[in-house]
Amino acid sequence: MNNIHLEPKLVGNIEGEFYVPAYQRGYRWKEEVKMLLNDIHEIGEGKNYSLQPIVVRKIGEKRFELIDGQQRLTTLYIILKYIKEFLPKSQIKFSIDYQTRTNSRLFLESIDFKNIDIETNIIDEYFFNEATKTIIEWFGKQDDESQTAIELSSKLNRKIRVIWYEVDSTEDSVSLFTRLNIGRIPLTNAELVKALFLSRNNGIDNRKQLEIATEWDIIEKELNNDSLWYFITNENPKSYSTRIELIFDLIANKQKGEREKFFTFFHFDKEIKLKQEKSDIWTEILRYYQRLKEWYENIDLYHKIGYLIASESKSLQGLINESKDITKTTFQNSLDALIANSIDFKKDYCELSYDNKTDYGFIEKLLLLFNVETIRQKSDETMRFPFDKHKQEDWSLEHIHAQQSQGLNKKEQWAEWLKLHKNSLFTVDYKLDSSIIQDISDAVNDEKLTGDKFSTLFNRITTILSEDGSIEYTHSLSNLALLGQSDNSALNNSAFDVKRNKILEMDKTSDYIPVCTRRVFLKYYTPSESNQVHFWGKADRDGYVAEMDNVLRVYLALIQKEIIL
Repeated sequence: MNNIHLEPKLVGNIEGEFYVPAYQRGYRWKEEVKMLLNDIHEIGEGKNYSLQPIVVRKIGEKRFELIDGQQRLTTLYIILKYIKEFLPKSQIKFSIDYQTRTNSRLFLESIDFKNIDIETNIIDEYFFNEATKTIIEWFGKQDDESQTAIELSSKLNRKIRVIWYEVDSTEDSVSLFTRLNIGRIPLTNAELVKALFLSRNNGIDNRKQLEIATEWDIIEKELNNDSLWYFITNENPKSYSTRIELIFDLIANKQKGEREKFFTFFHFDKEIKLKQEKSDIWTEILRYYQRLKEWYENIDLYHKIGYLIASESKSLQGLINESKDITKTTFQNSLDALIANSIDFKKDYCELSYDNKTDYGFIEKLLLLFNVETIRQKSDETMRFPFDKHKQEDWSLEHIHAQQSQGLNKKEQWAEWLKLHKNSLFTVDYKLDSSIIQDISDAVNDEKLTGDKFSTLFNRITTILSEDGSIEYTHSLSNLALLGQSDNSALNNSAFDVKRNKILEMDKTSDYIPVCTRRVFLKYYTPSESNQVHFWGKADRDGYVAEMDNVLRVYLALIQKEIIL
């Protein structure tokens, strides 16, 4: 790695002879040509744009073996040739030669844009022609071809960059080409940053480079622990070829929606050029990571910071910035205030409703915090809220006891719902409506079952399986919990007893269930004198909310004192 030369290079500054060896296939871009033109054309004022790296090996004076980037470089060459039709004085400073296709260079250099419908049996020439037609067609759709050519020329010379990735002349180019083209592409932001630290002539001595490489591997290995990863981010690790890239993105302050795909690499490239002591940059990265690891290992910080990130109440970068230059106690207090602020909804909790789109997110935050704090406040220091399982399983708000049939609009769904609830009816007193079981059986077997008939049965069954028959509390906080998102509408719209059986089934198979959800269905919050198994009644709801108030009392007190940040 330490024989790499790495630098951003404007397209207009690419020069030399590029040699495409026999182990590479020929030029094959079609739709990609239009995509590249659109990308260049859409670059706004003051913005830059980077293409994927051009990987080369020097084989002579201004002569390079083109290991990776043939498709991009060839397309750029044809675009520059077409621009030259409008700007005769513009220069193309590079050429492309082919080991096994010796006539291809001459074909490219002699493209006649006014006569491109020539027939050819040579596959490379066919694709060169197709790319040329695409370019001509694209320019033809612009309001002013000449002006567009001027604008693109300016961008290619001032804004559009490639990452010039030059390996040592002793590098096995066939092996490198194979690695780059079998899905194990190392030229991500992270690998490019690594190359910056380990490349030749960057001002970092070999001993320090070896130390950096070792520490790099340790950090990457530790970030592959999902518990640590999902503590610091809500991002899916599959979005990163190497997880350490997340750390670099955070340090570079890369924002969501950033179009510059090599934003992070350019940040560190600039840092290395500006810093006199280059190794200090790696030291800062190491300290950044060590701070995250320290937070992860502190049980209180783990839960409080983990909640703020999981609920998107605060970004990790924001927390890092806030923790600078203050004591640990001050930082801990600031976390309490941030958490209180995150659930200060400016309304009483009893007014929150699942039916209100604005309230939905509030309730979700509140219940997440309830689950996190329930575990944090246990005396057992080894217990942790599993942010990894919580995020991977995508838990969301569900009714503990559903009394409406939203989403049930197909006969198959009606039949499944009736079957699920028939089992529960056998366990409760249904003698007041003894015909209900027979009516369910008839409905399930009725090929002409209508929505109206199902709705009538639905209301009869939910009345039997409801302790008080009231629907006033249906969408309130006291009837909501975090449950796994399911495509099963019949189960989602089920009564408490049906859902309870499902939770018990999951519990037996050791499936992850949020701690407070599990306790709801095991009647953990219900006073013993009021306990009954099959319904979700008033005593259950009151006990549930009372425990919520108790667990969150510190944050509720902060809200009442109005000392929120």
